[in-house]
Amino acid sequence: QMQFVESGGGSVQPGGSLRLTCVASGFNFDYYAIGWFRQAPGKEREGVSCVTKSDGSKWYSGSVKGRFTISRDDVKNMVWLQMNNLKLEDTATYYCATCIGPETTTPEDSWGQGTQVTVSS
Repeated sequence: QMQFVESGGGSVQPGGSLRLTCVASGFNFDYYAIGWFRQAPGKEREGVSCVTKSDGSKWYSGSVKGRFTISRDDVKNMVWLQMNNLKLEDTATYYCATCIGPETTTPEDSWGQGTQVTVSS
């Protein structure tokens, strides 16, 4: 079964940076596109970024493009999200999962606990 463990969240001021880390297990990591999703209180979960398994093509949501960078290591089964110039609206719990662009292909019961990112002044 797919398993994901996210870490690296925290509290930062607007304009700050964080680097999120995800360690995946239980499946052939290098067969899948892997991405980051987030859910803010009272809002639906949304796709943030997704990186493919083959040529490493990357998708970013319009709200984070130019500020966030996704990367992956298929040997370590890890994916990272470098978040720069954080904004108040980036506050959310962040999760990693398999993806197709902004959508996920990970079963709901395989999602991790996520990591909390809070941006406040």
